[in-house]
Amino acid sequence: MKSVIRVNLPQQSYEIAIAPGSLDELGNWMADNPSQPLNLGRQVLLVSNPAIWQHYGQRAIASLEKAGFSVASCTLPAGERYKTLASVQKIYDAALKHRLERSSTLVALGGGVIGDMAGFAAATWLRGINVVQVPTSLLAMVDAAIGGKTGVNHPQGKNLIGAFHQPRLVVIDPDVLATLPDREFRAAMAEVIKYGIIWDADLFAQLEDTAQLDQRRQLSEDLLFEILNRSCQAKADVVSKDEKEAGLRAILNYGHTIGHAIESLTGYRTLNHGEAVAIGMVVAGQLAVELEWWDRSCADRQLALIEKATLPTRRPGGAGIEAILATLQTDKKVKAGKVRFVLPTGIGSAQVTDRVSPELVRKVLENL
Repeated sequence: MKSVIRVNLPQQSYEIAIAPGSLDELGNWMADNPSQPLNLGRQVLLVSNPAIWQHYGQRAIASLEKAGFSVASCTLPAGERYKTLASVQKIYDAALKHRLERSSTLVALGGGVIGDMAGFAAATWLRGINVVQVPTSLLAMVDAAIGGKTGVNHPQGKNLIGAFHQPRLVVIDPDVLATLPDREFRAAMAEVIKYGIIWDADLFAQLEDTAQLDQRRQLSEDLLFEILNRSCQAKADVVSKDEKEAGLRAILNYGHTIGHAIESLTGYRTLNHGEAVAIGMVVAGQLAVELEWWDRSCADRQLALIEKATLPTRRPGGAGIEAILATLQTDKKVKAGKVRFVLPTGIGSAQVTDRVSPELVRKVLENL
């Protein structure tokens, strides 16, 4: 099984390669991409975290060196709470130490946190160098590694510091998910369900027809490949139509408005990103019901899928209603002082609105 999905952009299009065993072919993908020569420089800085490095670091280096790249490495602590400017500074230090040039390339080997930080470092080092994304978590594979959003967190909010910086290539090896913890796999299913709600009704139906969604081993190789392929295609379709979130791309934030507030208020320790997004989708679904954007049966179908993936559906302790409402005002999507929500209009479609009152949000949160 192999799939190559193209993200078509005005200035720098790129490919998403999905294939088992592709980690060991990383160097070839970067050096000899037949459909789109990348002309990457030979200096590579591989950025990862200790856990991923232990499993896959040497394999990635071996593949890169075999293809003729000169490779240095930098490891950063794992976890959302380390997604800070201080961590990015360590990448800058390594880039300076190893004399990276404008033709050099950062390779992000890890989950969404590593991908976001390496991407931001690439966007800002020497005013922009190459980055190649090699996601190792399901969440990063279907979402964070694609689309060029990079950045770090501010103490007052998630991803408030960042830049758009598209990767030159995304290489996805489904085999590396064998070492992904069950909790991380479940969390990523929130993003997969998101694509079903906002874009791909057929994907949503496939998930409904699947007996269990909470563990990697419960999915066949064919189904996992289909989930990866359809999710990546959905993200590529949206990004190709709206690279820098001027309009349509905002629907990719479904569940994220409330989700980001909950993550921030709980210090990125109680819930991981996908778990918070799952709660955010439940809230958004209920808001849509209250506004009569979709009917109760659709909200119930969404809730059933989220519960099938054994994801949380209720507001956690430490995230009080008034605190959530206050945190929403610092969200990146606030425009003219109004919080914008992505709300579903059916299975497979969604819209952005700023017509959700704080009173309605409070009502839904009270009932959560």
